[in-house]
This record gives sequence, C-alpha cells and structure tokens, in this order.
Amino acid sequence: MPKKPPVPEDELGHPRVRTAFLRMKVLVSCYVGVSVLALVVAYLWRDRPDLVTDLVWVRGEGVLVASVVLLLFVLGTARGRRGAYLRLRIASAAMVVAIAVLISLPGVLPVWMRVEQGLCGLVLIGVAVIANGSRMRSLFTR
Repeated sequence: MPKKPPVPEDELGHPRVRTAFLRMKVLVSCYVGVSVLALVVAYLWRDRPDLVTDLVWVRGEGVLVASVVLLLFVLGTARGRRGAYLRLRIASAAMVVAIAVLISLPGVLPVWMRVEQGLCGLVLIGVAVIANGSRMRSLFTR
C-alpha cells in the first residue's frame, strides 16, 4: 500500500490547527515535566520504602519514556506526518486507559504516585480530545 504524503504546509498553518498543535505541545510538555518531577520525588524519598517501592521506580521510568515518545508523536504530527498522528491518537487514548486501571487498583501505588498519575491522566485526556477532534481527524484523513 503506498504511503500517503504529509499534510500540506498551508493546511498545517491554519490558525485553529496551529492552536491545536500548540495546546498539545504544552500539554505533553507538562506530562514530561510531571514525569521528571515524579522521579525527582522518588529519588528524594528513596529511603522511605512505604513511599517508594520498586513499582514506583519502574512506573516512573516507564512513564518518563512514554511521555518523551508522545512528545515525538506530537512533533511529528505538527510536521504533517500521518503515521505520527495515528500513533498519537492511539497512544494518548491507551495511556489514559492504562492510568485509569492502575490508579483504581488499591494498594498498587502509594497515594502520592496515584495523584501524580491522575494528573498525567488528566493531561492526556486533553491531548486525546484535541487529537481526536473533528478538525484534526479531517486534516489527517484526506
């Protein structure tokens, strides 16, 4: 199947499209920042096994990597890459579901990290809503 060309620059430059990209970039940058902050907090509390478990480290590192990958998807989407847009839509929605499941399981994560994950989930809901909006879908499905 032939690869579709990137979205033309003139369509990417529409004010509402640029605003959507800016909002997603800000939201995902916040996601990266919160992820980094979570690892800093985990490091500072590293001698408190009630607050920092092995799962906190694994989850914290995984979320940081995922946030950077999501940022790359947003940047690729802003350049008109259809594959990046599809990955952004799927990843943002899947991450929201994964976070919802994880924070709903009692005793899996300490309260502070459940709150942090909840904040990440809220940010990702914003990204998913923008990425799946009719304007963005029509732009990338033409």
